[in-house]
Amino acid sequence: MKKSKVKEHLKHPIFSIISKIVTRENLESYVIGGFVRDLFLHRESKDIDIVVIGSGIELAQKAAKEAGVSKVSIFKNYGTAMLKYKDLEIEFVGARKESYNRDSRNPIVEDGTLEDDQKRRDFTINALALSLHQDNFGELLDPFNGINDLNNKIIKTPMEPIITFSDDPLRMMRAIRFATQLNFTISKETLEAIRTNKDRINIITKERIIEELNKIILSDKPSIGFKLLDETGLLKLIFPEFVRLKGRETRKGISHKDNFYHTLEVLDQLTPKSNNLWLRWSALLHDIAKPNTKRFVDGIGWTFHAHNFIGEKMVPGIFKKMKLPLNEKMKFVQKMVLLHMRPIVLAQEVVTDSAIRRLLFDAGDDVDELMKLCEADITSKNEEKVKKFLDNFQLVRRKLKEVEEKDSVRNFQPPIDGQEIIDIFNLSPCRIIGDIKMAIKEAILDGVIPNEHDAAYQFMLKKGKELGLEPIKKSNKKEPLD
Repeated sequence: MKKSKVKEHLKHPIFSIISKIVTRENLESYVIGGFVRDLFLHRESKDIDIVVIGSGIELAQKAAKEAGVSKVSIFKNYGTAMLKYKDLEIEFVGARKESYNRDSRNPIVEDGTLEDDQKRRDFTINALALSLHQDNFGELLDPFNGINDLNNKIIKTPMEPIITFSDDPLRMMRAIRFATQLNFTISKETLEAIRTNKDRINIITKERIIEELNKIILSDKPSIGFKLLDETGLLKLIFPEFVRLKGRETRKGISHKDNFYHTLEVLDQLTPKSNNLWLRWSALLHDIAKPNTKRFVDGIGWTFHAHNFIGEKMVPGIFKKMKLPLNEKMKFVQKMVLLHMRPIVLAQEVVTDSAIRRLLFDAGDDVDELMKLCEADITSKNEEKVKKFLDNFQLVRRKLKEVEEKDSVRNFQPPIDGQEIIDIFNLSPCRIIGDIKMAIKEAILDGVIPNEHDAAYQFMLKKGKELGLEPIKKSNKKEPLD
């Protein structure tokens, strides 16, 4: 990209404001890092890093004053400041050089030159800098040939990769994340350095690791990242349960599929349909219990009975260990893991209204996400088999819509509650109340009665009579007409 073209991309008012200040005060200042990388890749970026030879905090305060921005977030310990202006977040930092203690990723920071600052960057493609001084506005400073690496789609470090990754082991995850997001190749030397330094990842907090892993999962083709994590040995350290899915076993001429690669194929097939991070986690974990449930049965072959039930129970432990949220997001993943077999079974059989009602009842508002997961789970190489399954899934989808419109069982609430049963039969709290409620629910789901109060009321009276109960009080709700 020519210098004149670069200038066109620096027309945002913040650049002219900073340029005016640094020129007036005879400072050196540069826009650096991801914004510059993405500019050359023709990708939009809303985060801007400004480096100045001097105080980043002072430059931020002066820029804020010129721009009419009242709030500047200052982080004195790091010598950085951040402000929001129009549609951008701009972070300011003084140029610095860093050294590291082997047992910590927190660096010892000193003032430095621009080249010192570029050396401390993680990768050559993130060390590109554009001058903001008016005398050479838009000039590219690229001491490590980052532009060549961008053009050749290569990830490599400005310094020796062994040193880069030993100093800050999170950069190993970042290398794999950028390779995945950009569909770049990690250089041979850099990849080998990740293998050598993999154990250093243990000094990184789980929160920082999961942040990078989630970015890999949210990429267009997450399997690239997971294969690199596995190849370098990092995956076994950060997500050993997933590595256990690897491998095929053969007995009596019968093999099962490699569930590691199957799972990655499911994840890749899901990505065009959904950018829901937690649905993608559901794809990652849907078969997580298969190593625990694998059995070879003569006359049948390989079985993985109850892997969905056991997988559901494994989810909280995995989430807790990996510092993922232990809230409704985790419960959503549990639900998807538990139910992922249900639509597949329906797609193999004659679809009954009763089975559809039960699926709607159990999945609730998440039934559409469940169907996306199940459709992605069809990874057969037999095109005819895949087409048959997907056609049957369309039938399941139509039936889901028809039954929901007719019976309203998604997020089903029983038309008769426990208090009404107590009032009608003059009961104290006891198991029989739950038995009647369960009988009403089963009758609705089986299509014996419609999902309406009047029908449920009559069914309740009939069920009560079978149990030897006599109603002593009329319901205060509307009763059926004779």
